[in-house]
Amino acid sequence: MIEPRVPVSAHSHRTRFGGEAKVAIAVFACLALFPLFVSGYIVYILPQYMIFGVLAMSLALLWGVTGILSFGQAGFFAIGGYAIGLMTNGSLPFGGLFLGLIAAVLLGYLVAALIGYFLFSAGVRDAYFVLVTLALSIVVEQLSVSQSQLTGGWNGMFIMRPTIDLGFTRIELFADIPVYYVVLAAVALIYAGLYAFTRSRFGKVLTGIRENEMRLVSLGVPAALHKTAAFALSGAVAALAGALYGLHSGFVSPSIGGVLFSTEVVVWVAIAGRSSLIGALLGGIIVSSLSNYLSAITPTYWQLALGLVFILTIAFFRGGVAGTLERFVANRRSAQP
Repeated sequence: MIEPRVPVSAHSHRTRFGGEAKVAIAVFACLALFPLFVSGYIVYILPQYMIFGVLAMSLALLWGVTGILSFGQAGFFAIGGYAIGLMTNGSLPFGGLFLGLIAAVLLGYLVAALIGYFLFSAGVRDAYFVLVTLALSIVVEQLSVSQSQLTGGWNGMFIMRPTIDLGFTRIELFADIPVYYVVLAAVALIYAGLYAFTRSRFGKVLTGIRENEMRLVSLGVPAALHKTAAFALSGAVAALAGALYGLHSGFVSPSIGGVLFSTEVVVWVAIAGRSSLIGALLGGIIVSSLSNYLSAITPTYWQLALGLVFILTIAFFRGGVAGTLERFVANRRSAQP
């Protein structure tokens, strides 16, 4: 495999990723200490926002690293939520927590791989790919409604919080504090895995595809297969986020797989910055919590307010908040003698 040249120097490449790692360590340290100073509802709801941050990272992996915009992340999110529900509520003759998590990840990966293989092999890209992924969210939402004998239809599916049996100890996921730290550990591991992936040889090839796909194709790189793999991994991460959401909230419904939620995910990442995983994570946490707050104080106009923030970000903050901060720091360093 030919490793593409990325349009940055090796020093700036190391500085950028090193800076993100330091920010990530600070973010996760703050999140770990948070329950020591705050209690009540915020400790209960923050894990849900962290899970939304994982969903945002799944899109940042695809959109920021590979340059492919998808409106189908909510569809994969719903697949993961329903998979963990079916595997843990006794609907199937087999199941369990860990099997449910594996099933959610595999389903998200396989569905995305199948769709991606046919689309990318056929040369579908840009707006046409966006339309297909938009249709995916619609299909998943409609299937979750029509297959009510399995999913509960619009009534939704209830999911019992499980007990994690590690052999030497058992973790009861009923109190807010244990749930908080289990979710935080899962989010940190997912971030570390995605961070390592973006720095790998494969991740650099995906960056090259984003920058100049035709050049890589001319050098013999199978761009369609690489994009399929990136889409599959993105779908798997989104499905894992959906499974974690189902376990935390104890309930999934068709709305989590719909177009509106998919659009919200795109807004999170666009505002925060698609070029940074930790930026996407923070975008999922902060913007989703802001959305819930606005919907509580102004149920009629909260979407309008969020839309205005989105428009202003696109107009004045190219690359989102994280991208603007990166350019600001880079300009300050280049200006220093």
